[in-house]
Amino acid sequence: MTEAARERAAAAFVARFGREPLGVAFAPGRVNLIGEHVDYNDGLVLPMALGEGTAVAWLPRDDQRIAAWADDFAASDEFAVGDPKPAEPIDWRSCVRGVAACLPEQGLPVVGAELAIAGTLPRGAGLSSSASLSVAVARALCAVAGISPGPLPLARAAQAAEHRFTGVRCGIMDPLAAAAAPPGQALLVDCRSLACEAIPLPPDWSVLVVLSGVERGLAEGEYNARRQHCEAAARALGVASLRDATAELVEASGALDPLLRRRARHVVGEIARTAAAAEALRRGDLAGFGRRLREGQASLREDFETSVPEVDRLVAILDRAIGEAGGARMTGGGFGGAVVAVCDRARADEVLAATRLHYRTPDGRKPTAIVAA
Repeated sequence: MTEAARERAAAAFVARFGREPLGVAFAPGRVNLIGEHVDYNDGLVLPMALGEGTAVAWLPRDDQRIAAWADDFAASDEFAVGDPKPAEPIDWRSCVRGVAACLPEQGLPVVGAELAIAGTLPRGAGLSSSASLSVAVARALCAVAGISPGPLPLARAAQAAEHRFTGVRCGIMDPLAAAAAPPGQALLVDCRSLACEAIPLPPDWSVLVVLSGVERGLAEGEYNARRQHCEAAARALGVASLRDATAELVEASGALDPLLRRRARHVVGEIARTAAAAEALRRGDLAGFGRRLREGQASLREDFETSVPEVDRLVAILDRAIGEAGGARMTGGGFGGAVVAVCDRARADEVLAATRLHYRTPDGRKPTAIVAA
């Protein structure tokens, strides 16, 4: 899928601008195996890169303007370097303009460019299409300027662009996974220190991503509300972030109302589950890894309240099909989107067949699935 996106972006560039691009940048989407809603709490996350993602064909231009074409939307944008005002309404242009505004804050210059963008990620599926777009645009703009920075400044620029230009107060996980996750491996990220450890997936494991068909929109308030709940819980507990809390502190504190206690319980438990899942992955313990996924889904449903009935039903179908050797849970910010499942590779086709037999999207279709590994 990487090459398909690159070829589409290059062809779209020629069609739009009438000449060949000088290069094509790419950034993958990601599926988060476990560690949901903990990156903005300084926690541990375990994402992996997908083959699907966003490609940006690029060519420098002589003036200080950026002209962008989004092939997926058949839409264009143009603005002056140094003056990228927020787009109205919020859409793909918000990411492009935000990245152009935020790269210089990381010490990365931005100059005039022509860009053509094409992607292969389903939007609204919780697979980080916005971070993929932002990091791909950042890579393209850096290539135009003749620089090749490491993943961290790209991720920080993409995160800042989301905060200020799309209104989503995301953590560092999505842009860092898009910028740094190696193919075929999970990336354990400590979101406080930003230390990363690549952990290879055992060759006899399969990672499946199944789309629920419920499109979610993180900027509609619920994602930001969960972050506000977590910040309020940390203040009430007297800690810098929920990374510093313990399960005993959360349960014993009289400073938390029932809502904030549930939110904090999820975060503290999810950080511990992610550490345990990473250890299970290192050992090749598929049953132990799957057990952590199932526990995480229960917490997301009951304590963090980011799952929805359709996703709960899809997870249950996958869990029944997989059995004890693996598990499933929602992935991404929640309120719809995709489900990630990990199972024995020899049974992946059987698991997908059972899922397509028993689950239908809200509009009556069989679910779309991506084999991530």
